[in-house]
Amino acid sequence: MTDAPAPLPSAPPPRTPGTVRDVMRPKATTVEPNDHAAAAAYLMKRAGATALIVTKMPTGQPTGIITEADISRAVADGKNPNDVRIYELMTADPTVVNTTASIRDAAKIMTSKRFRHLPVMGDAGLAGIVDITDVCRALLEADVPGPPAGTAQAE
Repeated sequence: MTDAPAPLPSAPPPRTPGTVRDVMRPKATTVEPNDHAAAAAYLMKRAGATALIVTKMPTGQPTGIITEADISRAVADGKNPNDVRIYELMTADPTVVNTTASIRDAAKIMTSKRFRHLPVMGDAGLAGIVDITDVCRALLEADVPGPPAGTAQAE
């Protein structure tokens, strides 16, 4: 009688990615629609950001989003960022997600609409911003169940 081979240990199930609150960048840098594009570029550099939320005063509610790509396109078109206003370049009425949205749901929105940034809303208004790198990193970390391929496991 031969013994049946021992079953291979199963890998733990992938971790479930959390919510947008877990990966968002709080305190998103904001600008107003009438500011110059040059001011937006300066703020992006200072904040290490690739997008800014455009808000209307005094409510602070998001009315748009302006990205590095928006400013680059304007410069490539021969526009002077000191003369162009943010409202001329921004994406108006941006799609937003709630802090309680799943990371997977944010990824679906971002990929289906080809967005790299999403403003994040909480109970008190604008809570932050999430970018595609944050979302991808969280999904990849949640999808990795065991040691990296090619590493030996001790018995």
